[in-house]
Amino acid sequence: MNCVNDLKEKILNGYKINKQEALDLVKAPLDELSTAANEIRKYFCGDDFDICTIINGKSGRCSEDCKYCAQSAHYTTKIETYPLLNTKPILEEAQYNYSKGVARYAVVTSGKRLSDEEIDKLANSLDEVHKKCKIKLCVSGGLLNEAQFKKLNDVGVERIHNNLETSRNHFDKVCTTHTFEDKVEAIKAAQRAGMSVCSGGIMGIGETMEDRIDMALEIRNLNVNSVPINRLNPIPGTPYEHNKPLTDEDMQRIVAIYRFILPDLFIRLAGGRGLFTDKGKACLQSGANAVISGDMLTTSGISIDTDMKMIQELGFKIV
Repeated sequence: MNCVNDLKEKILNGYKINKQEALDLVKAPLDELSTAANEIRKYFCGDDFDICTIINGKSGRCSEDCKYCAQSAHYTTKIETYPLLNTKPILEEAQYNYSKGVARYAVVTSGKRLSDEEIDKLANSLDEVHKKCKIKLCVSGGLLNEAQFKKLNDVGVERIHNNLETSRNHFDKVCTTHTFEDKVEAIKAAQRAGMSVCSGGIMGIGETMEDRIDMALEIRNLNVNSVPINRLNPIPGTPYEHNKPLTDEDMQRIVAIYRFILPDLFIRLAGGRGLFTDKGKACLQSGANAVISGDMLTTSGISIDTDMKMIQELGFKIV
């Protein structure tokens, strides 16, 4: 199909594809699309690979009603709940992950946003981590303001994570307790505070392919650095517990199209990795060049050792 290679060549020469061109890729042969996406990744990113791990720094009792989330207080799910962790477990996990070769480490917390008191506590913990471990630090703390982001940045947190989750048009079908624009403002506040941004979304929450493409275009406009692509793992007790999981091929196509839209970013396989029959290998050969390794917040993932072996076998180099 000529449109795949024609678009690839235009992208290699600096062209940014539009929405209709991205939609045209939906029906392209998957093998051809994946090969071209991998060539785009190779051209813009080389073999650089970013591997990160996360720790559930504060669990459950979240005020928000995101329909995919096991940590929402609106639903009855079987998860452990606890307040913001103290320094010791955060530091120990960081040191362990760094010893395994992991380059980046994120503290992820439940709730709409951390309070100022929680920000102070977390900043003290991450200041200690920054002094004792060379791992790069990231925080996912909800809809923080610029001053809160700046306080984290001052102690060595260089990146913030805040997923858009889905398209602007689909967002209110997923969450009603905050808005898409709230997400956008938090991302811009982090950037004003001098931080890089990791932002992506969840696939399989009732969105269309057009929604997925719209989200990718929003991400491109926001100038983020890393794009996690999550595959919904339906959690019993949440409104999406009966959603049919996407297939490996669905995810492979999404990743490839995202590479066409976002040629020079880290595209990261994130939540739902345990659902892949090949641990995500086909996606890593279709334009993805980053992963969240280890367990996710409330679901299991792929072990660091397994990921390290796969990354090496595919010829990537961890940055």
